[in-house]
Amino acid sequence: MDQRLIEQLRGIVGVDNVACDEPMSRHTTFRVGGPADCFVTPGGVDELGAVLGACREAGERAFILGCGSNVLVADEGLRGVVVRIGPKMADVSIADDGAVVAQAGAMNSKVARAAQASGFAGYEFAAGIPGTIGGAAIMNAGAYGGELRDVATGVTCLDGAGRIVEIAAADADWGYRRSMMGDAGYIVLQVMLQLHPDEPSAIQDRMDDLSRKRNEKQPLDMPSAGSTFKRPEGHFAGKLIQDAGMRGYTVGGAQVSTKHAGFVVNLGDATAADVLQVIRDVQAAVFADSGIQLEPEVRLWGFE
Repeated sequence: MDQRLIEQLRGIVGVDNVACDEPMSRHTTFRVGGPADCFVTPGGVDELGAVLGACREAGERAFILGCGSNVLVADEGLRGVVVRIGPKMADVSIADDGAVVAQAGAMNSKVARAAQASGFAGYEFAAGIPGTIGGAAIMNAGAYGGELRDVATGVTCLDGAGRIVEIAAADADWGYRRSMMGDAGYIVLQVMLQLHPDEPSAIQDRMDDLSRKRNEKQPLDMPSAGSTFKRPEGHFAGKLIQDAGMRGYTVGGAQVSTKHAGFVVNLGDATAADVLQVIRDVQAAVFADSGIQLEPEVRLWGFE
């Protein structure tokens, strides 16, 4: 990578917030992935815009990362700049009427806890989704009968030219694990929600119940990216995988979870190549068994 761009990025965000040859295994929940040429952590919207502008001018690709909970990075790493939208862009504010404004780097669990403490319900379903609300907006994250689009009123984004755009919920075109923002390559800056009042103890009870269900059914004690495959219409990915005889299937250090076949997990020493091979083998086995083509929910970076 051009050293002039690196120096420019250091000038924008500070030397301590730019790392070269940064192992992506430190920044993904799979705990795998090779080094990124450059890893940058902006401190706010202005710095984010300046970083992306510098990358555009230099012709370098920018990868936008939240907490890395839905990404598989190749063992060879990433050529370009990884831009982390995380704890430095994670403020959450809640108005007296239940209107929530959450910066994109706020974890879903943080938003749900803040809402519960303020006596507002509607985001409990997301308390256990291991990602940021910015990623939730891009993917219309959902669980246990709830989806982000059920409570979102709008998003603030950066478009491909670096302009700030406001998108109302009616224009976000949220669908199953997709949105207009994702299709257009927009970067979410903040998400607006409208929640409704409820007793904090009742909200907490619901959150605790969902947490128990997750712990009982999902391999939360092992590195993974959550549900590895999208749910085919009319089917459940985990059941299709189990019916195809792939529960427990292992390549190297990667395995189809024995607890929930919809999860591919890192047994401790997996490589990204191991994980990808399990994904491909599962797809082939399910297609041979049922004629259904599973589509990965996890995003694949650096495998081009």
